Amino acid sequence: MDSSGFYALVAILPILAVMFFLVVLRWPATRAMPVAYAMTLGFALWLWQVPFVHAAAASLRGVVIAVTLLWIIFGAIVLLFTLRESGAAATIRRGFMDVSRDRRVQAVIVAWLFGSFIEGASGFGTPAAVAGPLLLALGFPALAAVMTCLIIQSTPVSFGAVGTPIMVGMRESLNVPSVEGAVAEAGMSYYPDFIYQIGVFTAIPHAIVGTLIPLIICGMLTRFFGANKSFAEGLQVWKFALFGGLAFTVPYLAVAVLLGPEFPSLLGALIGLAIVVTAARKGFLIPKGEPWDFPPRDQWESEWMGVVSGDVGEERSNMTLARAWTPYVLVAALLVLTRLPFLPLKAWLSSVAFTWADILGTGLSQGIQPLYLPGTIFMVVSLLTVALHGMTGKETKTAWIDSAKMLAGPAFALVFAVALVRVFIDSNVNESGLESMPLVLAEWAASVAGGSWPFFAAMIGALGAFVAGSNTVSDLMFSLFQYGVADRIGVSHLVVLGMQALGGAAGNMITVHNVVAASATVGLVGREGLLIRRTIIPMTYYVVFAGILGLLFAYVIFPDTF
Repeated sequence: MDSSGFYALVAILPILAVMFFLVVLRWPATRAMPVAYAMTLGFALWLWQVPFVHAAAASLRGVVIAVTLLWIIFGAIVLLFTLRESGAAATIRRGFMDVSRDRRVQAVIVAWLFGSFIEGASGFGTPAAVAGPLLLALGFPALAAVMTCLIIQSTPVSFGAVGTPIMVGMRESLNVPSVEGAVAEAGMSYYPDFIYQIGVFTAIPHAIVGTLIPLIICGMLTRFFGANKSFAEGLQVWKFALFGGLAFTVPYLAVAVLLGPEFPSLLGALIGLAIVVTAARKGFLIPKGEPWDFPPRDQWESEWMGVVSGDVGEERSNMTLARAWTPYVLVAALLVLTRLPFLPLKAWLSSVAFTWADILGTGLSQGIQPLYLPGTIFMVVSLLTVALHGMTGKETKTAWIDSAKMLAGPAFALVFAVALVRVFIDSNVNESGLESMPLVLAEWAASVAGGSWPFFAAMIGALGAFVAGSNTVSDLMFSLFQYGVADRIGVSHLVVLGMQALGGAAGNMITVHNVVAASATVGLVGREGLLIRRTIIPMTYYVVFAGILGLLFAYVIFPDTF
């Protein structure tokens, strides 16, 4: 094995270790992540020769990022418990039951469409924080709620948070003279023309691959959580599932082509929600007969349930459906209003920032924008709900205390998970002359793949997201590298960059800190490995199908595209 292969093997060992500890040994993340962090730190110090103070600063940077994630998780849990105490959760449950009692239909509406809308507005794991507790309140087992919300962390993610992965990740990574010059020679401006085209070439394969995600969700629900453990029961609703998929992906692609990369997920999901909820109320394409449901609660397997029971309490006579839904409407509205770049709210809230600059004198910095974080919006809406729903002081106190009690386990795992990520990514500062660990791994993979690279490009994007827990960070880390590989092998840059953005989205299904964070919002701790074993199935489908499209696009359909 040559030196590049050796260092690539070492770089992937921490990732394989995480998978081995969680998936094979079935360790909880609270045990697996400290061990994997120690392994990554050892490789960084020993082989990459990263200065100890720099590795320590990268770790502390991870701690600050973990605090921002915990802020989001805490806000989501507070909102859930506030709605439980006010009686709104029981009314919301009844409202969805009136649309359809079929759990497959509920999953398509709540996770796929409502979750995609929240992703388009806010991103950064917020869909699981909103839709997961809502599914739990509807009567889903905690494990099923988290699994479903993680699977939808795919198609909408590349355009999440009003297009952040493209508008920030891609735009910043590729903002170098060599790329700008090549783009100009091709007769385009770097922005908006080139960035717009990346969005289109990301949306096309996403729309094709993503249309089947609702059907996969239905099949996995019935296979892993049904009394008969049958994929076939999920496939019985194939007409409605495909309808739900197309109701999102068709307007999603149209918006990407017509308006650009900021709004495909936001508007596509909103249009899809209006279409699918109306159709579901009329029973359109829903199979006749008894609606599919989970087994009775007393037959649920112990691993399905978390520390939050899912009991939404009794419905209250004065709680109308509109009143019960008001907090979620406020959350959605505030997320949208505070993320739109042409409104002043985004700039105002983002201006309040606490930054740890030059951590330990290394030049590394990390900040928190507390007012801009979705967790703050969740907490503000929770406090407004106290007045809107006429809650007592005792009910409010119970909601907040119960929420705080749930954070200890997830906090410990998240701190080590994100610290591992930052050491991995920030290993570019070293005395060995090596690139950072992820770039060493990616460059070796590209040298092995050669002309077949369009098939593997999405997998590298997914690897970046698995490590970093973010499509945006994956794009920042690998976009310039992917552009260079496309240049070297003579295929369309736009096709390969589209595959990178797509893979960066798909990797969110299995990234450890997403799994930990999503689990925490429904009180499910210690099942991270089980969740990854489940969600790696649709993630593999996503990147393999996309890889086939990548080859087809690069060599048959778009061979002459820039």
